[in-house]
Amino acid sequence: MSISRHTILDTDIYCLSGEQFSRGRSNIEVVQNMLDSGIRLIQYREKKKKMGAKLEECRAIRDMTRATGAAFIVNDDIDLAMLVHADGVHIGQEDLPIEAVRELVGPDMAIGLSTHSPEQAQDAVRRGADYIGVGPIFPTQTKEDVCAAVGLDYLDWVVKNIALPFVAIGGIKEKNISQVVQHGAHCVALVTEIVGAADITQKIHDIRQIVAQTKERRT
Repeated sequence: MSISRHTILDTDIYCLSGEQFSRGRSNIEVVQNMLDSGIRLIQYREKKKKMGAKLEECRAIRDMTRATGAAFIVNDDIDLAMLVHADGVHIGQEDLPIEAVRELVGPDMAIGLSTHSPEQAQDAVRRGADYIGVGPIFPTQTKEDVCAAVGLDYLDWVVKNIALPFVAIGGIKEKNISQVVQHGAHCVALVTEIVGAADITQKIHDIRQIVAQTKERRT
């Protein structure tokens, strides 16, 4: 089943891999747990692994996501995304420009771009991104090269001014996710809160409950 690049963010929780935070569990084990718990969007993000190991993992995760109808996005590694026929690739501000990525991946793969300011969000729209990452909302240590937290003000601005789908990301936990949803986020990314949970299934259930209840109050 093919995932449309225009509807790839039509879900509530955007899960990312993070093996160093996973309590000794492999990415494959964690992703399987996520999929079994109803997650329908997985991003593979591993900065330090060798390319051969990343390819092996991405091929396995591509098979797993395809079997469950979940979307699969690869972070940064455009060649990997192409090799495994991922549904999307997510890039940062210092990676190849969107136009070049589109030339490589073709018309069907979704391109997501991390943004940290109104100017970057507007630029992403102009240059043809399919969705943007909005953040980091709160301080985070998940990435070594992360910029300072942008706070809820930038999220508020995106909600009011950008029609493109977006995912809120950065330092989002069970304790603060209701704030993010209350401020207008439909899709929210979490890393350590889920991959580092002792019981991933229970954690996803608890987060989904908070998200659903907050959206009800918002409407």
